[in-house]
Amino acid sequence: MQRWRGYDAAPGGWGRSVVTIGVFDGVHKGHQATIGHAVSRARELGVQSVVVTFDPHPAEVVRPGSHPAVLTETARKAELIEALGVDVLCVVPFTPEFSRLPAEAFVHDILVEHLHATLVVVGDNFRFGHKAAGDVALLERLGRTFGFAVEGAPLVAEAGTVYSSTYIRSCVDAGDVTAAAVALGRPHRVEGVVVRGDQRGRELGFPTANLLCHRYAAVPADGVYAARLVRRGHAEPLAAAVSVGTNPTFSGRERRVEAYVLDFTGDLYGERLALDFVAHLRGQIRYDAIEPLIAQMNQDVERTRRVLG
Repeated sequence: MQRWRGYDAAPGGWGRSVVTIGVFDGVHKGHQATIGHAVSRARELGVQSVVVTFDPHPAEVVRPGSHPAVLTETARKAELIEALGVDVLCVVPFTPEFSRLPAEAFVHDILVEHLHATLVVVGDNFRFGHKAAGDVALLERLGRTFGFAVEGAPLVAEAGTVYSSTYIRSCVDAGDVTAAAVALGRPHRVEGVVVRGDQRGRELGFPTANLLCHRYAAVPADGVYAARLVRRGHAEPLAAAVSVGTNPTFSGRERRVEAYVLDFTGDLYGERLALDFVAHLRGQIRYDAIEPLIAQMNQDVERTRRVLG
């Protein structure tokens, strides 16, 4: 898969293409259906498939301070999109100037002049241009003018639930990582670099990897989870019992993500790791003594072992 920074990175002599556009945070089942349809149609037409996405999230530029929790970091999103068979990922820098681009200019500059779209695939709720003034109906009218077709990709739903990034964020925020995984088609992942913590886990007999996560990462609700820890360069994930919260037993104030890796004695400091959250085990509990906390942690480890098989 080719990766372009900006649509003006399209090479000279670029031919026709099938394009789909969106933030695609999460690359969930709905996104997979839209991107998959674009890839399929591009192959049928014998042209390249292009996914156009944006960085940073448009909400942060249009409404500073309103950045939603991020379900997939940029590199991970690219990996997931590439796995769907896409030919080109075009990441457009979303600047204040770009946000003021009128809908008609958005179509002309990106889809016509640079990407030479023969077909554009978008979701039913697609909006574009300054103040999101453009919709699918306008895109279809402009397509007739500029010579490209538009195909809508219906929203994906199961049991009456429409899968969207907003829905998945609400699941993660509530600690329902099982429901989030159903909508994503895989476990929800949080990434970070292992940094030194208070060393309290080691003193209790449960040394933990303390993850420093992205400031906007969609971290699940406070509690204890069964997760799989993924290391770069290692094929097999490791089982981990993960605590998210402030360590109320020790009057902690800083919210942390700490992973106790089962049956592991190595050093993870400085490594960038990923945690795939599989199941919520319990909420956060404050204990008045150390002994019941250690007993509970032993139970958490055994439950993690059973959940992960």
